[in-house]
Amino acid sequence: MAARPRFTSRATVLVLVLCSLVAILAYPTRQFISQRAEISAQQAKADRSRQQVEQLRREKARWQDPEYVKAQARVRLHYAMPGETPYIAVDPAGPAAARPSASASGVAAGAAPAASDGAPGGSARAAKPWYASIWDSVDAADTTDAAVPAPASPRPLPPSPAGDTSPHDH
Repeated sequence: MAARPRFTSRATVLVLVLCSLVAILAYPTRQFISQRAEISAQQAKADRSRQQVEQLRREKARWQDPEYVKAQARVRLHYAMPGETPYIAVDPAGPAAARPSASASGVAAGAAPAASDGAPGGSARAAKPWYASIWDSVDAADTTDAAVPAPASPRPLPPSPAGDTSPHDH
């Protein structure tokens, strides 16, 4: 009695057909999954855009109100109505502690009014004029960058022809 083969020709053909089907369907399945993920990402992006549009519409509607525009001019630009005296409250702890707030009716409790030249009082840096601050920054930049070598002295220009007073060559 002869031993029966482990795989018959029918079983071998069936295995080959199944492997071919898996190989054929693998790429479209992967594409389908990646496209579904891309669709989900685009839908989320569209939702965020819709929310942003709604927020901008609400903000536009607020800017249509003249009272809102006046309030924003007071807060952002430190404007005041005719007859009012604007003051800027300065935090004595420094500018990093809090932003200065504007008050159209007067000085907030515990705050000092702004100096007449526009600089807040009580700060050593504000006591210096603007050009002194600029010069100090130039000096600081010059001293901290000492590792950079100085440029070589420029090459002397050839003598100019008689009567020519221009500094460039012709």
